Parts: sequence; C-alpha cells; structure tokens
Amino acid sequence: MNLRMWLRPGMAIKRWIAALLLGLVLTSLAIAMALAWFYRNYEVPAGLTNFVQTITLQFIPHPYREVIMVAVGLVFIVGGFYQLSRSLLAPFWDSNAIGDQPLAEIIQAHRFGPSQPELRVVAIGGGTGLSTLLRGLKTHDIDITAVVTVGDDGGSSGRLRTEFNMPPPGDIRNCIVALADSETLMSDLFQYRFEQEGSALDGHSFGNLFITALTQVSGSFEQAVAESSRVLAVRGKVMPSSLENITVCAEMADGRTIRGESAIVEEREKIKNVFLDPRDPSPYDPALLSILSADLIILGPGSLYTSVLPNLLVDRLPEAIRASRAAKVYVCNVATQRGETDDFEAVDHVLALEEHVGRGVVDHMLVNNNLEPAKELIKPEWSVREVGLGGLDKLDGSVRVVLEDVVNPEFPLRHDPAKLSRALIQLAREHRHSSYQSDARYSEQSGQNGRLEQQSDVERQPRVQPDAFQSPAPKEVRR
Repeated sequence: MNLRMWLRPGMAIKRWIAALLLGLVLTSLAIAMALAWFYRNYEVPAGLTNFVQTITLQFIPHPYREVIMVAVGLVFIVGGFYQLSRSLLAPFWDSNAIGDQPLAEIIQAHRFGPSQPELRVVAIGGGTGLSTLLRGLKTHDIDITAVVTVGDDGGSSGRLRTEFNMPPPGDIRNCIVALADSETLMSDLFQYRFEQEGSALDGHSFGNLFITALTQVSGSFEQAVAESSRVLAVRGKVMPSSLENITVCAEMADGRTIRGESAIVEEREKIKNVFLDPRDPSPYDPALLSILSADLIILGPGSLYTSVLPNLLVDRLPEAIRASRAAKVYVCNVATQRGETDDFEAVDHVLALEEHVGRGVVDHMLVNNNLEPAKELIKPEWSVREVGLGGLDKLDGSVRVVLEDVVNPEFPLRHDPAKLSRALIQLAREHRHSSYQSDARYSEQSGQNGRLEQQSDVERQPRVQPDAFQSPAPKEVRR
C-alpha cells in the first residue's frame, strides 16, 4: 500500500529521487574514469598491487564483478537514503502529533488531500455486540461511524449519569476502545476498572471518569467523546444517537412496566415491547447526517430490546434510515438472550423491529448458518441456545436473508469480528453494484422515453409529401 503511494504520479518524490540517483551515477562515473586514467598512466607501487587487485575484485571475471559492485552500492544507497529520511523528518511526523501515520500517507494527504474510503459505514447499536463488530470493521479501508445508545443506567455509567446529569459514557467508551488504532497501554487504561471495596471509585472504569471529566471541562459531552477518540487515535467516529437523558422502559408479557435498562436485563422475563421516556427524544444531528450519506447501515449485533431498538425509537432516526440509499442490514445474534429473545428464531428479530418502527428500516438480514459450534459448546445451564433459521418465509420477500458463517467457533455466543466484517463489506459491495446497474437501467430507460416522446412529437407534425421536394410551378406553392 505504501509503495503504491510513493509511486503515485504527482507526489513530487520520484523525480527528485531520480535526480539524486542520476547525480550519484554521474559522480561515480567521473570518479571511475579518473581512476581508470590514473591506473593506465601510472604504475601502482609493488607493495600495493595485491591490495588494489583485491578491492577492485579483479580475481572475479567480468561481468560478475560489476554486478556485485552495483548490488552492494544499491544496498548502501537505499539504506542510507531511508535512514537519512527518518533522521531528518522524524521531528515533523512524530506519532504523537499526527496519529502514527506512515510517511507515504502523510505526504499523499499533503499533496492530494485525505484519501476517500471505499465505503461509508454506520453501525447502530450498543453493548458488547457493537464493540465486536467495530473491531472487525476497523481493519478495512472504510469510513466508520458508530451511533451508540445512551439508555444505560447501570453500573459506573448509571452512577455518573445520575450524579453529573450527562449521557452514560460506558457503551461509547467501549466503542472508542474497539476502534482504537492499536491495543495500546492507553486502551488498557481506558478499560481499567477500580475494584477497591468501600472506595468511592469502586466499580468505576477510568475511561468513564475520563469522559466525565472532559465533559465537565469542555461543557460538552460530544466534545469529550471527540477528544477521547483523538487520544486513542480512533479509526472512525463515535457519537450518541441522542443527547437527551433517556430512560428505556419495557412492557412485559405479564402487563408490568419496567423502567431502566439495567432493571429490564435483571428481570429476565419475556418482553412485549419497549419505549423511551421521554418519547421521541431529539436525535443527534451529526448521526442523522452520517446515516443519510452512508453506503452501509448496520443494526446490531447486540441486545435487541435494550441496545438496538432504543436507537430506532429516537425521533427521525428511522426516517433517516429509510431515506438513505445505503444497504440496510440487521445482523442477527448468533445465540438467544435470556429475558429478551428466549426461543427466538432469526425471523423473530426482524419481526420485532418491524412491530416497533415499521417496515423499510431493514432490507437485508445477515444470519449465521454455522450452528455446530453452538450445539457442541453451549451448556444447558446457560439457558440460551443458537438462533435457528426457521420461519424465514414469514418475511414475504420484504427482507433479503443472507446466510454466512460468522460465528466465533471458540465462543459461539459471539460473532467472529473478521468473518462478520468481511461478510458485511461484501454485501455492501454487491448492493452498490446492483444500485449502479439500476441507475444505469433507469437512465437508459429515461433516455429511451425521451427519444420516444421526441419521436411522437415528430409524428404529430404534418408529414412532408415527396412532391414537396419538386420544383414548384411558377406562382404556385405546393404544400
């Protein structure tokens, strides 16, 4: 990748390297000519004859001695040029200043501006599932935006949310760490959790405290998220779906209403539907813009009722998804979740989405079809099972089902990040290709319709009779 950048026309690098090499060749040739003239016109002292013959490789026949000298010379030129460049330019491309980019990328961005990614991807969700997805996506040349739920009210996030009247930072912190350019000490530091009983910090993670402190200093939660992303050199953007103080509520199958995401999870009873308090909270406008300009919109994986649906219940967010021309994919969980999706098949997840926000939010569903790891490794006491493939005919063709092996074979309750990201990007490429073909057909059809309309206009005009091209009689005009 870096070699292609160096060789790109217009970088203003190759010409000067060629000039440098030409200068070295001409200088070396001049020195060689001078030495040859000296060798022909002057006798080398007898004591130095063997030394001169050795260093000039005269014991090796032509042309091998020249090949050896050229190879050694090239090694010294390339190595010396590389190390000299690093020594001279290191202060200007220090990794702390520009995010640890290779030199070729820095020069290319300076000459031509930032390179355009292959795809613009928006991932919507929260919890562990979204973090798993992001770890796979960040290895590809794509622009990533994570739109994260802000309904968490348990643990460290819930305490900070209550005490500082701010959105919960926990899920956003996990996404920032998942998108970090490398698993560095700073990533470990953000995930570090204080566990000293009796301490005021007990249960808090450093990352949550860091985001909270930045929120207080900057006066803006979104600014705190942006600065945290910069500290970890995040490959993408992380943003909340809303900045309002949202409470996730659930109506249970027995008629009770449970308030709070943590209380819903602890209840472990069948959920009938979920809603937000306040209803229809205002969306975060940059999240809407990212959705409208996306090439791929991903819902999930993650907890259906407490991570995915709370985002879709934010005002105008489902409408933005429907308006986008992106491939809209729901990533179905590989295993059921106690209290949320007990006994759910893959189709039940999409039906639950449609019951809450209507059709059109999803046009593809990615489902794992490798069920063997789950059957072998999931234990009965876990009270979960693999998500089956039954009942897909209920979709009536409204959603295209894509079956792929995306499960982690060693832990079948989770997706494999690499498998999942490859499958999603391939799906996005196919969708874009089909969209281009549809646009081309539409343009061709529009052109044909235009020609037909033009032809109809011509046909509606009076036809010119053959005798109209004959010379008219004097004082008589034929029509």
